Amino acid sequence: PVLRPDAGGQRVVDVEAGTVREALDTLVAQFPALKARVLEGDGVPSFLNVFVDGSDVRLLSGLDTSVSAGSKILLLPAVAGG
Repeated sequence: PVLRPDAGGQRVVDVEAGTVREALDTLVAQFPALKARVLEGDGVPSFLNVFVDGSDVRLLSGLDTSVSAGSKILLLPAVAGG
């Protein structure tokens, strides 16, 4: 829900890509407002958790993690508060 306003209100966005990095590049090309929220330098912001089919990409190959047709990439911003 946190990223949804910058994605045109969409909960799910379909993109074609071979890696997580390509998927994020395609996503921000479609929704430029997301760029600062999902990309930082050569990676993602520290508060953004990225999962492919339920696995944290930090435990895989990072943004170079392969994806295939049907893969689900979840962008989950960390929430802090007290």
